[in-house]
Amino acid sequence: MHVKIEVAKIAKFIAMMFCLMLFVSCKSIPIIAPDMAMRPSHIVQFNGAHGPLTTQQSKAILARLKKDSADTPIFDRHLVLESEIVGSPLVMGNKVELLVDGPKTYDSMYSAIENAKDHINMETFLIEDDEIGRRFAELLISKQRSGVQVNLIYDSFGSIYTPKEFFKPLKESGANVLEFNPINPLVVQKDWQINARDHRKLLIVDGQIAFVGGINISSVYSKGSFSRSKPTDDDPPWRDTHLRMIGPVVSEFQKLFMTTWGEQKGEPLASRNYFPELTKKGNEVVRAIGSSPEEPYSQIYVTLLSAINSAENQIFLTNAYFVPDPKLLTALKEAAQRGVDVRLLLPEKTDSNMVFYASRSYYDELLSANVKIYERQDALLHAKTALVDDVWSTIGSTNLDWRSFLNNQEINAIILGADFGTQMHALFEQDLESSKQVVLEEWRKRSIGVRIKERAARLWARWL
Repeated sequence: MHVKIEVAKIAKFIAMMFCLMLFVSCKSIPIIAPDMAMRPSHIVQFNGAHGPLTTQQSKAILARLKKDSADTPIFDRHLVLESEIVGSPLVMGNKVELLVDGPKTYDSMYSAIENAKDHINMETFLIEDDEIGRRFAELLISKQRSGVQVNLIYDSFGSIYTPKEFFKPLKESGANVLEFNPINPLVVQKDWQINARDHRKLLIVDGQIAFVGGINISSVYSKGSFSRSKPTDDDPPWRDTHLRMIGPVVSEFQKLFMTTWGEQKGEPLASRNYFPELTKKGNEVVRAIGSSPEEPYSQIYVTLLSAINSAENQIFLTNAYFVPDPKLLTALKEAAQRGVDVRLLLPEKTDSNMVFYASRSYYDELLSANVKIYERQDALLHAKTALVDDVWSTIGSTNLDWRSFLNNQEINAIILGADFGTQMHALFEQDLESSKQVVLEEWRKRSIGVRIKERAARLWARWL
């Protein structure tokens, strides 16, 4: 009896995905990265608080980064290529704070909003009509009424279950509210694209503080993931990572917000000091990277590929949705086979079964290539971070899947240096303490039903 039920479930699963694939129709695999061959070397340029630095100053900064880091060629082999394929500069003089999980992140955001003096620019994939969403709305309305200009971008698909009435008080207070790629046929734009999403999570306050990471505005983040209390299967805590930044790089994130506002044809923004003069606040070197499906390739994707291909010692990837394309899959396997310690931290619980099974369909070939895989227990992993050779870190909204690389607007911060790398390494090890390693011999003992689901979901990988 149980066998018949299981077979019926599998058949239903396959039939559903077959129908979905027919609906979308088949497409050829696109080229989502340029030629990754190394190009002629030139000096990596840095920006400071007052713009581009001289060649001599840039060389001095690069030398200091190398001196403070482990013995790794990542700066020589990776940064030159990155500077050629990414439009934004490497900016020095920043202070970066690592924020772990929702409670700490929200408290920091609340404080920044409450102390705003000039403007608040916010861009989010999801803002829910729940306790957290209403708290943010109340704060934004209060600041708008006090004379601080509020500009909000939210994704139409991501916030599809948030009623339009939720945004009405914001608009009535004078805040500018922009719906990204509206899916309502009555207000759909002429160049509307069914798959276009604004998956970014960005908050900028007074042009002086920037928040970037993986955390949406939702009550699912109300609990921390490292609590000693045992979570329930129905309401697991969400594990995520965010950043708070001050310093000259904030203006680069502000430019990305302004570009999206303009491309989505938002109402003209009220005159404010969106680009104040920024001074040095710390010693971190940061690059702001925003990717858009309008570009010929994903800048975040090619930057990550370059870092992986340049790695000599270690690659730690933490990601909620892992459905790699052939180039990323090959890069990870080749890195492990040349002796790099490649570790993937992936979810044991998920909010997307399709992605969950598609992700697991790659486990066998990755484990066979000596890539280590861990699954975070007792929490729903939603973070999107990477650490290479303990000196190259990135945190942002980008998942390791086709949707992020092809269809989404994404935003990431790249931080160079051993000091921040040490923090990232410690956080990764902390997650491993709450994780279970996947062992190849045990993995191959999974049931035929699970294997069929994995294979079926993998057929759908391109459209997840």
